Amino acid sequence: MATVTRAAGLLPLPSLLRSASAARLPPPPMIASSLRTLSSPTRRLLVRPALKPTRPDLPTFQVRASRTESGAVSLGFRAPHFELPEPLTGKVWTLDDFESCPALLVMFICNHCPFVKHLKRDITKLTSFYMEKGLGVVAISSNSTVTHPQDGPEFMAEEAKLFKYPFPYLFDESQDVARAFGAVCTPEFFLFKKDGRRPFELFYRGQFDDSRPSNNVPITGRDLSRAIDCVLSGQLLTSGQKPSVGCSIKIHALPIFLQAV
Repeated sequence: MATVTRAAGLLPLPSLLRSASAARLPPPPMIASSLRTLSSPTRRLLVRPALKPTRPDLPTFQVRASRTESGAVSLGFRAPHFELPEPLTGKVWTLDDFESCPALLVMFICNHCPFVKHLKRDITKLTSFYMEKGLGVVAISSNSTVTHPQDGPEFMAEEAKLFKYPFPYLFDESQDVARAFGAVCTPEFFLFKKDGRRPFELFYRGQFDDSRPSNNVPITGRDLSRAIDCVLSGQLLTSGQKPSVGCSIKIHALPIFLQAV
């Protein structure tokens, strides 16, 4: 049987691939077209013929769903305007709602991603601590609900209530806000500072810390908290900024079977 290989194991490919007769074929046009629409960091989802097809009369395509790293956005990048609903309360939030804050943390997260689940409680603790010091915080989910309905607004509201999120958790249904920020993975952290000009200026884009779901490194929030301490105290951040690592943001254009975890 044709198979899809990913980190979690083997999955059957949809029947649309079963009609091909050769064992070594390029990706079908639908797949190739979808891959061409991806930004460079997200184009880690590769389709290639397997070396040893399980049946000689059918092609076997191997889909590698590697972890996605946040891309390169220059420091000094200005926070894009957004206007998004909060499923829990029904309120519509905009960038202007955080104008009184000395700094703003924008997080791209979602419900289902194991990288987000790994940090969820610690994100809540860290943001609660710094919000008391004046930090503005907002979380945004931009995942396609066609492929991942568990990331839809109804479940976002349940998630925010269950984990007592101290920040608004907003739904980017069109995915326009994710594109404007250049966000490609969950979780992804954008820390902006106020510099007397509007809008906020990007100060830090990087990881929460070195902990991952399977590396047994304790969760500390060191990288992000260090950046927040610096931005709130007006100091320069002298340490390096490691990219955030997580699940790719699930865009509407991809076929369902390419929407890897």
